[in-house]
Amino acid sequence: MQLQDTPIDTPPRDAASVVLLREGASGPQVLLLRRHAQSAVLGGAYVFPGGKLERGDSSPATQARLDAPVAALHAALGEAALTPDMAAGLFVAALREAFEESGVLLATQTGRPLDAAMRQHALAAIRAGTPFDALLAQHDWQLDTRALAPWSRWITPRRPAMMNRRFDTRFFLAAVPDAQEAQHDDHEVTEARWLKPRTALAQYRDGQIDLAPPQIISLMHLLSFASVAAALADARTRPPPLVEPHTVQHGAERVMCYPGDPQYPVTAPALISPTRLVWRDERFQPPEGFGPWID
Repeated sequence: MQLQDTPIDTPPRDAASVVLLREGASGPQVLLLRRHAQSAVLGGAYVFPGGKLERGDSSPATQARLDAPVAALHAALGEAALTPDMAAGLFVAALREAFEESGVLLATQTGRPLDAAMRQHALAAIRAGTPFDALLAQHDWQLDTRALAPWSRWITPRRPAMMNRRFDTRFFLAAVPDAQEAQHDDHEVTEARWLKPRTALAQYRDGQIDLAPPQIISLMHLLSFASVAAALADARTRPPPLVEPHTVQHGAERVMCYPGDPQYPVTAPALISPTRLVWRDERFQPPEGFGPWID
């Protein structure tokens, strides 16, 4: 993965991403999807399911399928500049992208969990091009927005860039239902891995996988929680913090600063993680290395 210094002058696109968690034998595991190597956005990197907001996500027909009032979803995001419809659309986008990319569907039918056969049929349909809102109407689904805990908001910096687009991404936490298994589409996503946060960071440090800074900082934050329930409970206690990385140059090293860093205008840390990452040896890493955090 390479950095480019040419600034990206286009405005960021609204997007949503879901950090899907499950309980492992020794603590939480997180789902990481490997984007196709030829993808224009973080090709080859391991990411959380997610993508840009689409027009249908905020349509009246789709929002009629929500399990919570639009006003409540708007309040949960804590962004006064958003319209209520757009805020609710971001919840829909998160659920839709999770289904499209990982096969995990957080929804019910007449108040009951979806059976595996119906989910598989719907997954094949959506991957064949059937619109998400059409599936919702066809199967009379209700989207489980209450399963999503708004977690953080990241705005891609203009520079340095790891891709040629910018995003304003709202990250959510969610627990995967026990009956569901992740299934990558082998098109946009070529691999799905359930990893402990510590394992994922160690694999990144050792060059086995590629991660972008939002994933690195998010995984480091998750190191603090002994269970999925604890991580979700923490997310529900506070409004999602805004993370808009600032870049500074220290000698030959490029440094990405985050809230709480001495060179960042917001003094309160956004997450339980380092307040800066250094680009060193073709890797983003804490100034002291990953060792103190994961060894």
